[in-house]
Amino acid sequence: MHDAAQQRDPERDRNGLVWYVEKPNQKFLFACGERYVWETLPPGTRIVEAPPSVPGLADPDAAIEAALEHPLGCDPLSAQLRPGMKVTIAFDDLSLPLPPMQRPDVRQRVIEIVLRKLAAAGIDDIHLIVATSLHRRMTKAELQHALGRRIVRAFYPHRLYNHDAENPDGIVALGKTEQGEVVELNRRAVESDLLIYVNINLVSMDGGNKSVPVGLGTYASLRFHHNVHSLMQSRSFMDPRHSYLHHSCDRMGRVVAEHVKIFTIETTLNGDMFPWFMTFLNKTEKHYTAFDRLSLHATRGFLDHSPLAVNRRLFQAIKSPYQLSGVHAGETNAVHAKTMEQVFKQHLVRVEGQADIVVMGLAHICPYNVNSIMNPILVMCLGLGYMFNFYRGRPLGRKGGVMIFLHPVEYKFNAVHHPSYIDFFEEVLTETQDSSVIEAKYEESYARNPRYLEAYRFGHAYHGVHPFYMWYWGTQGQRHFARVIFVNPTSPQAVRRMGFEAAPSLPAALEMARDTLGANASITYQRVPPISMCEVV
Repeated sequence: MHDAAQQRDPERDRNGLVWYVEKPNQKFLFACGERYVWETLPPGTRIVEAPPSVPGLADPDAAIEAALEHPLGCDPLSAQLRPGMKVTIAFDDLSLPLPPMQRPDVRQRVIEIVLRKLAAAGIDDIHLIVATSLHRRMTKAELQHALGRRIVRAFYPHRLYNHDAENPDGIVALGKTEQGEVVELNRRAVESDLLIYVNINLVSMDGGNKSVPVGLGTYASLRFHHNVHSLMQSRSFMDPRHSYLHHSCDRMGRVVAEHVKIFTIETTLNGDMFPWFMTFLNKTEKHYTAFDRLSLHATRGFLDHSPLAVNRRLFQAIKSPYQLSGVHAGETNAVHAKTMEQVFKQHLVRVEGQADIVVMGLAHICPYNVNSIMNPILVMCLGLGYMFNFYRGRPLGRKGGVMIFLHPVEYKFNAVHHPSYIDFFEEVLTETQDSSVIEAKYEESYARNPRYLEAYRFGHAYHGVHPFYMWYWGTQGQRHFARVIFVNPTSPQAVRRMGFEAAPSLPAALEMARDTLGANASITYQRVPPISMCEVV
């Protein structure tokens, strides 16, 4: 059980993570997809910043070793191993972390140490499974980045592979929860003597009983919590205590635990999201050094004069210098409680009172467009699904308020990764944006569509039902606000197709919001990135 101690920048602490604009014409840097833009916010605007990055562990490998041999709630890993065992190591897919981590990835660090212990115990029946759930399969190159070439060379493709939620021979039905939720799981995992799960908890939504039942589950299981009713009953997906989604996963986790022996390893990362030449994004403008200003000027100058497609390739090449901030191992629930403490230590910001208007820039990446494009549905999910839910207590924006996003919103899709998204956007959203209607009328046909299933199983496509889940994910935020406005989108048509509004500039968007809420409506700008989670009191 190893955590890094909280460490804050004294200058930043003195000014606070929540403060108010005092001067007119004060400019702020906004993420806007594959660009960064300067915008002026009116005096009185509340600024919410992310906490400073906690320090990384001085010796990550030693911390991992200590966690494995001093676990929570169970015997040390080495004491659980014996010759001839069948062991499966499952791990999070490429949706985490964001952006991808500089080598060595924390999954490589953990799995290399675990493999050495298995070899020392005389165990050679070992499989490594990417817990993709209904996400797309990872490519060999992506696996090499996450695990290193040695592991891939030794295990790929016969003993290192992606979970296939639609392989009838590879799935086992374990039963139902006390509320009738179907629990299905990967056969290899179920039939193993020990399942070791290696997790990255970048945000508080991940990990715990969401790892195995979801990551190694099927559509028949996921449909019980990835649905409109369950997501609407949740009060922040980032606060598991009040998330119906997580309560369902916990019930499924208890069923899984009756059939599978699980050793959970969870890791947390600090906030070092940007490489050295982009560290200005971790700072307030007034704290920029001369180097920060020079880096920003050069970065913006290049991005502003390059097509978005070129910028996208550059952003996809960025690898983050995250450091391991905590690692815990053992029984799933005991481990996850410690993990959550560390995640909240990195991300939580106390904010007093809700805002009438919330302004936020959206970055170029979300969990579902790694090495791909952010299509309009993913933009909606990132803004109203993820960013809206980064709260504990109450949402940052009040019910009936206005949400303003900065993002280019291109009318573009990746046909390899997101084929069902294209049809969802063209066929479903042209008829209705109502999630309940969409779920009842269209979900089943997309989930069972042979073309989408083929692309999911043997190509690199997300499951046919995936765009539905992304749309449901943003439904609560969609219904929470009176208006959702995107500033200067590349495709106003795409914005309108999703039921939102477009404004030519941020001042115009603020004027539209005031038309609805009044001239004295309060404004809060939540700076993203890096990630922060508001505890609204």
